[in-house]
Amino acid sequence: MEVGQMQRQWVEYTKSLFIEDFLDGQFLQLQQLQDENNPDFVVEVVSLFFEDSERLLNDLTLALDQKGGVDFKKVDAHIHQLKGSSSRCLRCLKQVKQE
Repeated sequence: MEVGQMQRQWVEYTKSLFIEDFLDGQFLQLQQLQDENNPDFVVEVVSLFFEDSERLLNDLTLALDQKGGVDFKKVDAHIHQLKGSSSRCLRCLKQVKQE
């Protein structure tokens, strides 16, 4: 398959994801963050965020499912970590966008 054809397919696929509301303006902002010096930056940041979020959500689930009662200190700590990693990820992406 030639490059031009693959690019057209990518554009059509992306359009369909916007139409179906799977993607929004944030996707376009993320695309703008990458440059030739660090082409995988966005993938790396978002991948790390998802890995960390998955771990935190699993820990939160365990804290909420305790048979002896909910340990609200653990729940609070996990929520605080999730909030912090979310804001750090967003701050990092905004900083790169400004550069």
